[in-house]
Amino acid sequence: MKKRPNATPSGPAGHSRQAFQGGTYSLMLTAAVLALLIVLNLLVSALPTNLTQYDISASKLYSVTSNTKVVVNALEQDVTIYWIVQSGEEDAVIENLLGKYESLSDHITVVKKNPDVYPTFAEQYTDETVKNNSLVVECGERSRFISYDDIYLSEPDMYTYSYNTSFDGEGAITSAIDYVVNAEQPQLYRLEGHGESELPSTFQDQLEKANMELHDLSLLTVDAIPEDAACLLIYAPTSDISGEERDMLADYVTGGGKLLVMAGPVDGASLDNLYSLLSKYGVTANEGIVIESDREHYAFQAPFALLPDMAESDITDSLIEENYYPILALSQGLTVDTASASGATVTELLTTSDDAFSKLAGYDMSTYEKEDGDIDGPFTLGVQIDLSGGGQIVWFSSSSFLDDLYNAYSSGANVNLGMNALSSLVGESEAMAIRSKSLNYNYLTISESTSSLLKVLMIGIVPLAYLGVGIAVVVKRRRMQNEAV
Repeated sequence: MKKRPNATPSGPAGHSRQAFQGGTYSLMLTAAVLALLIVLNLLVSALPTNLTQYDISASKLYSVTSNTKVVVNALEQDVTIYWIVQSGEEDAVIENLLGKYESLSDHITVVKKNPDVYPTFAEQYTDETVKNNSLVVECGERSRFISYDDIYLSEPDMYTYSYNTSFDGEGAITSAIDYVVNAEQPQLYRLEGHGESELPSTFQDQLEKANMELHDLSLLTVDAIPEDAACLLIYAPTSDISGEERDMLADYVTGGGKLLVMAGPVDGASLDNLYSLLSKYGVTANEGIVIESDREHYAFQAPFALLPDMAESDITDSLIEENYYPILALSQGLTVDTASASGATVTELLTTSDDAFSKLAGYDMSTYEKEDGDIDGPFTLGVQIDLSGGGQIVWFSSSSFLDDLYNAYSSGANVNLGMNALSSLVGESEAMAIRSKSLNYNYLTISESTSSLLKVLMIGIVPLAYLGVGIAVVVKRRRMQNEAV
């Protein structure tokens, strides 16, 4: 009987053919996988960055807030963001942020302008020195320049003698977009003619970011407060208003107007007419300067630099949640009798401790100790008055709490408090609500007992547990081998 030949050739030639066929198959499979990966990579790279990149940073540095999405999604006009930067000097965080804006709306276009190629481009928008990674936001004939220094903010920390750095790119860009597409912005009028102080620079910067247009107003030259006034601001007057001006202000508020006042004790003068605006609502001003006896309610060994308690409200809630404490220096104590408030709801925003008192000597005081004639507290330092007709008053009894010095000592809480008050009166827009994002490191602080427990756990128990498991596995395998033999 003849043997059938093997279907598969044997010998060296057969093995070589099998190896060649296997190698060809592997090569074709590898090529197919590589081609698939290349196509997949091209498809993914074409997707917008918001679908391919995820932000796991603690401050959400690489994300945009819902406020920005509301502003951008409502766009009906084309907005161009010019990115002024030299080639190779692009800031990665700004580049990522600009990509987010482009992906959110077809109405937004980012155009890079290299100052080496276009050296005079920025001159048509600003007289400032233009740094790399500065921006210009433009829509039609309206534009706003955003300096690099307005994107990365550095504020002094008076407690550590260092600087706190934050990223305000989103807030600055969204505010600029809101500004260039809306010709009508809130009109803020500031009373003048009574020795009022200039608004501190930090507060003015925040007003500009909030797109509030500031105008000076003398009540002596008008018959009524302008109808387009979103709010009237009285800041640190050094002399009293007249009776006629008081009546104009009272009629303005009664008719639905908004009034923000920051007025404290004045050296050698009184503000009786101004403070009489409050008397109708059960709020009276006490003479002197408020001094705190409770050490937890004043700062820097200075009993006149008050750390008041804050009541919950739309003005103070954000400060309470983030554990910020405003500092009200050189304040006049207010007494509130809510029972006598006529047609209004009075909210005590800021209050002293029960140990506070008012020094009648005022600026002539020679001691922080309580003396005969001084007025016992507690006092109110900030009130919010909501009238039944829609008018509102927010009143802080310190003329200096917005000063850059005290604002720095409070880590920005003072200006935040002032802006929150304005936002409450004017009506906060989506662009105003965006806050800067801290770039400082957040350290985890744990107790000594917790630290010791973690050391024992990570250095002792966990390694011993792994060693025990390893020994058990080795013993089990040897036992199985011995049984098999």
